[in-house]
Amino acid sequence: MSGGDGFYRIRRLPPYVFAEVNKNKAAMRAAGRDIIDLGMGNPDCAPAPHIIEKLKEVASDPTAHGYSVSRGIPGLRRAQAGYYQRRFGVTLDPDREVISTIGSKEGLANLLQAITAPGDVVMVPNPSYPIHPYGSIIAGASVWHLPNSSGHDFFVQLERAIKHCRPKPIALILNFPCNPTAEVVDLEFYERAVHICREHGIWIISDLAYCEIYFDGNPPPSILQVPGAKEIAIEFTSVSKTYSMAGWRIGFAAGNPTLIEALTRIKSYLDYGAFTPVQAAAAYAINGPQECVAQLRQMYKERRDVLVDGLTKAGWPVPSPSASMFIWAPLPARYHNLGSLEFSKLLLEEAEVAVAPGIGFGEYGDTHVRIALVENKHRLRQAIRNIKQFLNQDTKAKKLSAGCS
Repeated sequence: MSGGDGFYRIRRLPPYVFAEVNKNKAAMRAAGRDIIDLGMGNPDCAPAPHIIEKLKEVASDPTAHGYSVSRGIPGLRRAQAGYYQRRFGVTLDPDREVISTIGSKEGLANLLQAITAPGDVVMVPNPSYPIHPYGSIIAGASVWHLPNSSGHDFFVQLERAIKHCRPKPIALILNFPCNPTAEVVDLEFYERAVHICREHGIWIISDLAYCEIYFDGNPPPSILQVPGAKEIAIEFTSVSKTYSMAGWRIGFAAGNPTLIEALTRIKSYLDYGAFTPVQAAAAYAINGPQECVAQLRQMYKERRDVLVDGLTKAGWPVPSPSASMFIWAPLPARYHNLGSLEFSKLLLEEAEVAVAPGIGFGEYGDTHVRIALVENKHRLRQAIRNIKQFLNQDTKAKKLSAGCS
């Protein structure tokens, strides 16, 4: 028998780029080296105490340990509908227009399984979070990449795809604040996207996982705020980053009832939902005191400022994101020809700092690396010192090499 790479869906997936950096990182840690890991977007803070206490309380109930509800317990769906009303002014029916998922990643993948057939085309920005293109590919669909980098007009690319792609695309995936680029858009952007996609009968799948991590006083909007958006759009959110509950795996889809029903039907065959105490605690987080969200937002803002200022002074100017927990950093000028994977490996070896190579988010990301704000300020300053030393030593080595040639 052939190896696992012979399976149809596995063959459609490229090698996992991050695995190479992770392998090197693990080997260096095993050798006793102190690696500062800014690669994975894994929150380093615990949820607020009142959320954990609610989990304990519900878990102590002997009746809470059986099968749960695949689409989410009613209280959780009502909590999410209430959040949309408070935050965006959007009214949702918790029974028809909201479903809980085991994290937004699972929800996205299962929705794509539900709505695509082999040969269908899904339009996905590039670079993007890997589940966006590869969830489509795993489902058997094809992907039309929309360049999502400077120098490319998004709507020009979108209109071109709709005009030239055969068969016509069935869906468009959007993700703002964007992972990895940290780009944000305003409501006018969503209005234009909804207008185009309604005109052409194309579904919109919006990933809004980072909407509560913003820094400059402008909360990111929801596509569901656009009049008529619910006719074609579904939106995914999560408690992972908002409440530092990444490992709890609670997300949501909200919006178009037809898409919600399709996802509900697929999930009914695949899972019984998350552990009931986890769902109850997530509902309590959404309905309860929100000071913890503001505190996390301030923490990420302070980390952003430390890292942006420190790297710029170290000789690596990077942009300051207005949202998300990532910095999308262009490779230092003298490393442009190296590519993001080789630069990430070099930074890991020489500076003991792990970052995510941009190529892992698509070929249009290869000029950048993603830096996650997932270490405290003391560790970030250590990372800056390490990187500064690496850049200075490398500069001296190049000058010496040039002098000897």
